Amino acid sequence: MPRWSLTAALLAAAIVTVLSSTAQAREYKLGALVLSSPWSRATPGGAKVGAGFVTIENKGGQPDRLIAGASPIAGKIEIHEMSVEKGVMRMRLLPKGLEIPAGGKVELKPGGYHIMFIDLRRPIVKGQAVKATLTFEKAGRIEIELDVEAIGSSAPGSHKGSHH
Repeated sequence: MPRWSLTAALLAAAIVTVLSSTAQAREYKLGALVLSSPWSRATPGGAKVGAGFVTIENKGGQPDRLIAGASPIAGKIEIHEMSVEKGVMRMRLLPKGLEIPAGGKVELKPGGYHIMFIDLRRPIVKGQAVKATLTFEKAGRIEIELDVEAIGSSAPGSHKGSHH
């Protein structure tokens, strides 16, 4: 193998390693629960609400329930569901929280279940992680950090307007 191609191969391997390590998603474990890829969207200045998203997997034999949350950036956190009824998008509070079935996975994502940051104390800014504490009925509390994407992002690591 010529020397230049070995160097190029090593350089390519180094670039791939750097790219994969920067794209590493956050993951948190709490009892039988695994929380992965928590993220939020940036908010415009003056916005009073923001949303948070995360995938929650329950590896246990008992269902659990996401019942509450708190964050230093918001007056309160509520768990909401977005749905479309007769062509109208509706958002509703889930007063009993969100069930995470035994052996199941629930994805909080735009257009579905989400964490609602209410009475924002400051804008949510792209690139600045947001801290939050989530409370589960059985597993208890866990502190997480949500990566912040651009306004209008559809998924973690996406760019505005793109669909992955």
